[in-house]
Amino acid sequence: MRHGHTAWNRAGRIQGCTDEPLDEQARRHLASLQVPESLGDAAVMSSPLARAVETARIVFRREPAIASALMEMDWGRWEGQCGIDLLAHANSGYRHIEEWGWDYRPPGGETPRGVLARLQPWLDGLSGPVVAVTHIGVMRVLLARATGWNFEGPPPFKVKRDRLYRIDVHDDGLLAHDDLPVRLTSASDA
Repeated sequence: MRHGHTAWNRAGRIQGCTDEPLDEQARRHLASLQVPESLGDAAVMSSPLARAVETARIVFRREPAIASALMEMDWGRWEGQCGIDLLAHANSGYRHIEEWGWDYRPPGGETPRGVLARLQPWLDGLSGPVVAVTHIGVMRVLLARATGWNFEGPPPFKVKRDRLYRIDVHDDGLLAHDDLPVRLTSASDA
């Protein structure tokens, strides 16, 4: 699950590892949601970044276990800047993630392959159902691995907020995605 909005998200700024908190509107919105009853007993893990931890606390109404592997992709010197501004400068090297391949690295940042290498020990250690509250970069890497997308061209999935994306981790290390995101529902419907 992707964390709630921050002021930087709303401004179109690249956050990466910068530890931006949720904004007030996101806090109110997340408090109005609930997870499906079928996931009520799942372990909850979170990136150590405040926006993910707080999202987990608000939505799941309990303290998540922190997993440093779930930290957002490091966008290096692009963090804090807007992609549209970087695109306007030919020398920035910026390009949309759909043009990266597995090995493109933002200046001073991390490649998708590097994120996957960081996630692999975490994946190998999972047992039972886990809900991971994390970031779009991490989700793209996991979903790319599960669907065979290679960060070239449009992805076969869309990462949206307020949804849970199921990824099955098989004993042989393969990942599978069923392409049926589960929407969080209104807490008032309970």
